[in-house]
Amino acid sequence: MRLHLILLLALCGTGTTAAALSYSLRGNWSICNGNGSLELPGAVPGCVHSALFQQGLIQDSYYRFNDLNYRWISLDNWTYSKEFKLPFEISKWQKVNLILEGVDTISKILFNEVTIGETDNMFNRYEQCSFSWDWGPSFPTQGIWKDVRIEAYNICHLNYFTFSPIYDKSAQEWNLEIEAAFDVVSSKPVGGQVIVAIPKLQTQQMYNIELQPGKRIVELFLNISKNITVETWWPHGHGNQTGYNMTVLFELDGGLNIEKSAKVYFRTVELIEEPIKGSPGLSFYFKINGFPIFLKGSNWIPADSFQDRVTSELLRLLLQSVVDANMNTLRVWGGGIYEQDEFYELCDELGIMVWQDFMFACALYPTDQGFLDSVRAEVAYQIKRLKSHPSIIIWSGNNENEEALMMNWYHISYTDRPVYIKDYVTLYVKNIRELVLAGDKSRPFITSSPTNGAETVAEGWVSQNPNSNYFGDVHFYDYISDCWNWKVFPKARFASEYGYQSWPSFSTLEKVSSTEDWSFSSKFSLHRQHHEGGNKQMLYQAGLHFKLPKSTDPLRTFKDTIYLTQVMQAQCVKTETEFYRRSRSEIVDQQGHTMGALYWQLNDIWQAPSWASLEYGGKWKMLHYFAQNFFAPLLPVGFENENTFYIYGVSDLHSDYSMTLTVRVHTWNSLEPVCSCVTEHFVMKGGEAVRLYEEPVSELLRRCGNCTRESCVVSFYLSADHELLSPTNYHFLSSLKEAVGLCKAQITAIISQQGDIFVFDLETSAVAPFVWLDVGSIPGRFSDNGFLMTEKTRTVLFYPWEPTSKSELEQSFHVTSLTDIY
Repeated sequence: MRLHLILLLALCGTGTTAAALSYSLRGNWSICNGNGSLELPGAVPGCVHSALFQQGLIQDSYYRFNDLNYRWISLDNWTYSKEFKLPFEISKWQKVNLILEGVDTISKILFNEVTIGETDNMFNRYEQCSFSWDWGPSFPTQGIWKDVRIEAYNICHLNYFTFSPIYDKSAQEWNLEIEAAFDVVSSKPVGGQVIVAIPKLQTQQMYNIELQPGKRIVELFLNISKNITVETWWPHGHGNQTGYNMTVLFELDGGLNIEKSAKVYFRTVELIEEPIKGSPGLSFYFKINGFPIFLKGSNWIPADSFQDRVTSELLRLLLQSVVDANMNTLRVWGGGIYEQDEFYELCDELGIMVWQDFMFACALYPTDQGFLDSVRAEVAYQIKRLKSHPSIIIWSGNNENEEALMMNWYHISYTDRPVYIKDYVTLYVKNIRELVLAGDKSRPFITSSPTNGAETVAEGWVSQNPNSNYFGDVHFYDYISDCWNWKVFPKARFASEYGYQSWPSFSTLEKVSSTEDWSFSSKFSLHRQHHEGGNKQMLYQAGLHFKLPKSTDPLRTFKDTIYLTQVMQAQCVKTETEFYRRSRSEIVDQQGHTMGALYWQLNDIWQAPSWASLEYGGKWKMLHYFAQNFFAPLLPVGFENENTFYIYGVSDLHSDYSMTLTVRVHTWNSLEPVCSCVTEHFVMKGGEAVRLYEEPVSELLRRCGNCTRESCVVSFYLSADHELLSPTNYHFLSSLKEAVGLCKAQITAIISQQGDIFVFDLETSAVAPFVWLDVGSIPGRFSDNGFLMTEKTRTVLFYPWEPTSKSELEQSFHVTSLTDIY
């Protein structure tokens, strides 16, 4: 790709005393292909695909097979050109820079026909998954995907400004380390003062500085008096996200004033790796502000193949959905992109902790000097850009590259392995780790995910088994074993990837498909599935516990199959996540103390089957509604072991609470419970998972009259003073394909409106598992969905994301339960 800028005229005559000017080159550019046969206008920031679409030259790139049809776009060379007039006289300025915040990716930059630069790394200031993954398409985009401008300045210019709050344990006080980088173009030293002020902390300090000509860095140290109460930043569900407005004013010679403002958050983060009684290995958990936090959440991928489509509104919608589902953590996966500033600002605001991978994934990378120089520039820039965000709690060197190397994914001969290990250590330890330790003292660093953490270091930076249950974090996928059997899951210290696939809703697929595509075995369905064997794996896993759809209507079968894949995914991830949550406080067979569960993956990059809980555009799958429950701060978890039924209580709270546990049993053919019991009051300790209830299944069935495993279902919840403290959870005593007494439920809804919220008053004729409320393409979410309906009536709220009406909802509303496909 070529960037071709032509300066027509430098306007004269308007003298100025300003210290700096910035002239934006955003907006309309001209784009042409390699041989000049195609020329069109295009927006910057943007990419070639978007420009072609906006001009009506191509369809939606996600429609049907267009990821194949439009490969020619990525295979061609493209030139962006812009002719412009500068509204100032260049000769009056000591330095004029062309700033390109992001160029995708290999380009040559010409200014007035003179080559002035080249780019080869989209993660530097001047995407691996662009070339497809098992959840996404191949759209290697080209374009100017971030801001572009011309800056002119005299005397000196502030190139970047960053800071880190540091807590001094010995002095029990907060300090702020501030770093500012200047380009001093004056031939003489530039002196002046710096005034740093945080008004709400009654803190102001003045510093004298002198900047010598050239590139200079100013380091300031601001002390917050221990007599001032500093409110710390907490993750969602653990406290407030308090921040303080700070201003930094540089008053320099020549009347030059430069002012920066920022939000400062104070928090500490520690990665605790220490021996555990009764278990070999080491712990792996995080303390925020000294409090152990169980990390609950998912893995984030780019929200779109085309970054110019990722709006502020979309980012807020997706991240709000994270906290609405009781999550507190996202892992920014190393095969995507370093997200835009607004992403991290929203995470700060919402209390979402970020596990930040560097952008290296599932590959063996070179270590020639040119590549290392590019990587070092990338890493240094990202550290400076991001380290002031409290939401980022850890840096990770890569995704799965230690495991790929040591488990020999790429069939390296044994004699060659030392060379690859040396290259691995060179890249991630001697370069990336070195830069992180030098540039950021406020958070930990690990070389990879999964990794054995401190054990990996002890073994020379690569472990013989990077996926060990006794150290670090694990990635776990198993599509063959029965996901209802919790014994197949690793009782690891931290699960940072796991999951199951499902298809997105029909209303999402309908926008990018045609009628001949609406079958599970269609060419479209096979093409859209990028995970080998994925469609068969979904049906296999669903078939273990559910009857597969067999309608004579092909479209009905397709829709029912989509629904059933979402049921399967939600139930599988629920079972696995609840296993991890109840394992936080115990050691069984030397394993346990699990302190994190991040399922793969949060969001979709296009409309296709994937592991996501949010569809492309943000619609909640059944899994996301389940996550709202299985990540609840107080949760009862039921499971069986050796024909005994257990219920654990799991608490993420900081305090102890008195409560009771209610256990009910229903038959599938009655809306009235056949038996119910309430425990004595007990104290649920904060930050623990403890056994609350156990009973042999045979005794439970006998006590409840005519129950059998096939005819009854168990539900349970935590409460205090008749107030519900937890979601109502459930446990199936048999596969639902073997359920006895389950009959078709007639479910009706009366919709009313209360302000901006809509109320759905539901009524059912029978017990209904996995009740799914759908309003088609109307954007919004329900307060609950995919639930087990064991009572005759239930009220659910709908929160629209855009203005809608009661009549539109009534026309679009459809309800499905498992009984509809049996």
